[in-house]
Amino acid sequence: MIELTERAAGEVKTIIKDQELDPANTFLRVGVKGGGCSGFSYTLDLTESRQETDEVWEKYGIKVICDPKSHIYLEGASVDFKDELMGRGFVFSNPNATSSCGCGSSFSA
Repeated sequence: MIELTERAAGEVKTIIKDQELDPANTFLRVGVKGGGCSGFSYTLDLTESRQETDEVWEKYGIKVICDPKSHIYLEGASVDFKDELMGRGFVFSNPNATSSCGCGSSFSA
């Protein structure tokens, strides 16, 4: 499973409310795609659709989904939200990454 911190869940709830999405039918899709400066890029998306093969779990009232291929690279990872002087955004901590880029948005495994 991919951990979602309480702070990240709170920010997702704020985004869902601001975009006037239906919280009962909205999922946070967590995944990876090829690309970025280190080989893979993290992806986050709000969606109302999911595939049969998606893994699904709930954390702090947010329904999180992840496709099986991404889950291989993200098992044990966590998603947090930082609001600091030098930047604001979602941050991944991934124990499967052998290296990552300076901005933290891509990694290699």
